[in-house]
Amino acid sequence: MRILRTMLPYGVIALLVSIWQLAILLNSSTLLPTPWAVAKGIAELARNGLLVKYVVASLFRVSWGYVLAVLTAIPLGLFLGWYSRGEKALNPLLQILRPISPLAWIPISILWFGVGDMAAVFLIYLASFLPLTVTAITSVKNIDMVHINAGRNFGLSQRQLVLRVLYPAVMPQLIVGLRIALGVAWLVVVAAEMIAVNSGLGFLIVDARNAGNRYDLVVAGMVLIGVTGLLLDIAMRKLEGLKALRWGYGSI
Repeated sequence: MRILRTMLPYGVIALLVSIWQLAILLNSSTLLPTPWAVAKGIAELARNGLLVKYVVASLFRVSWGYVLAVLTAIPLGLFLGWYSRGEKALNPLLQILRPISPLAWIPISILWFGVGDMAAVFLIYLASFLPLTVTAITSVKNIDMVHINAGRNFGLSQRQLVLRVLYPAVMPQLIVGLRIALGVAWLVVVAAEMIAVNSGLGFLIVDARNAGNRYDLVVAGMVLIGVTGLLLDIAMRKLEGLKALRWGYGSI
């Protein structure tokens, strides 16, 4: 049974690929490439040195924008969640900015930073910053007051209360927020690369479409985006298995 559970995802993927191939054969379509054509397109990218180049370019932009957002949004969110007056002051601004799509900032990012990496990094930063800030605020507010009162009864200082009670209590929720924000950042970098830069997986899709309707490379880019996103999500899910965080998931 364990082997069947392990092989089930691969079986579903094989089934979908088979349906894809069968649909093209029955429809005699020349626009949508076959799975084999997509595989050859990925191999072509690897031979030309573009596969690693474009994946690394996208990961580079995501890494910078995402890490900068983590370093600024989480401390800000924890501060606002801990001090209610700060949250009341800034919450209206956060709620106004949060529904605005990061892609709506593309014209402004190009105006400020030009066409290049900085424009994409800025968009990724915006896409990650607001969700992480709200997650951090919520995670602080969800702390059981019993834990805080117990720390105070034991004579913990404000600094000790933050380090020994606040951070351990919010980490399980923050990990979930970090995982979601990383997925959003990966979506945004692909969209930004279609407009604001001349490399990366998003650029690959647009360039392949414009350079002779290479739909095999278009779909190859889509596959690479999905696989890379899956690997990033798996890496983030590993954090949920840390011994220091298991208690938080066990109580849900």
